[in-house]
This record gives sequence, structure tokens and C-alpha cells, in this order.
Amino acid sequence: MTPTDTFVLADRALDRVVQQVRDDQWDTELPASFASQAAPDERVTLRQVLGNHAYDEAWMPDMLAGRTMDDVGRTAYDGDLLGDEPRAAFHSIVERGVAAAQDFTDFDRVMHFSYGDFPAREGLWHVISFRGLRAVDLARVVGVDETLDADLVQAMWDGFLPQAETWRAMGIFGPAVPVAPDAPLQERLLGLTGREPRP
Repeated sequence: MTPTDTFVLADRALDRVVQQVRDDQWDTELPASFASQAAPDERVTLRQVLGNHAYDEAWMPDMLAGRTMDDVGRTAYDGDLLGDEPRAAFHSIVERGVAAAQDFTDFDRVMHFSYGDFPAREGLWHVISFRGLRAVDLARVVGVDETLDADLVQAMWDGFLPQAETWRAMGIFGPAVPVAPDAPLQERLLGLTGREPRP
């Protein structure tokens, strides 16, 4: 699969979890592991975390087109993107990102992130990591099935394994969690990225 194929699977995995959030869960305060690096002591709600994901996702069409934040306008996607129908709003934003990715083939094009510029073949993996793993994290929070698409799991395993220790040193992955070598691949993927496998 191409990086954009994997991105689409990761994006839709997260969206599937969001579509199962109950109305009474949006204000749920999340564990400290969901706090931002900018405010590590501030507990955040599920709606705040998904609002941040919606903001990141809203930039994807521009990023894939090679536009910078200054090209678009730094405040273009500020504000409450989830509104009164958060599930529908999130789905719509994801589908715009997916549509922009599906015909994308220029993996040498530079994607401009807020933290630096990367060729798309690398930058897309940053996004895949965040979406795919967060789908599992949030599925656990809201109490729904955390099983990822098998093709997504395989692609993430193949993509993460060669660079796992580099990303761990950068703080992207936590310390590896021991998992039996014959465990299902998703459980080994979670252990590789510092997450506890399913009990």
C-alpha cells in the first residue's frame, strides 16, 4: 500500500471510533496521557481532544497541496469545528482529508507542519501514527471495539518497525511493552509503540 492508502485507513479508523461516541461521553475527562505537551498538567475532555484532531484534519487538503499555514491563513481553521453535531462534523472533515489523499501521488512534495517541513512520504507517516494509534486509545476510553483493519495494522507494523527506536528516542513512542512473539500483530504493534496490549 502507498502511504496515502494507509493514511485513508488510519483516518477512517479514527472516524469509526468517533461515530460511536455517545452523547453523554463528550465531556468525559481523559487520562493524563492525553494532555498536550504545552499543558501537561491540564486534564482535557474527549471533545477537546477530538476538536484538536478535527483541527489537524482540516489542514490535510492544504498540506497535501503543499500550502503553508501562511498561504492559507493561520486562523483559517480556528474555533469550534465540531459544533452541535460533533459526529457528523468530524466525519465531514475526515472525508475532505480522505478525498484529498486518494489521488495524491507526489510523495516528494513538501508537507508543511507546524513543527517543520517534511516530504510527503515521511510526513504522512507522522499523521498515520497519530490517527491509527489514537483510534485504539480512544476506543478504550469510550468502550468500543479497538480492533483495527488488518491491512492498516500490517502497514503500520511495516512502517513503524524500522524507525521505532528513533521515534522512541524522540518521545513519539513510549517504552516498549513486552508482548509474546506469537501474539496477534495488533498486540505486537501496540507493544512496539509503548501501549499495553488487550488483556
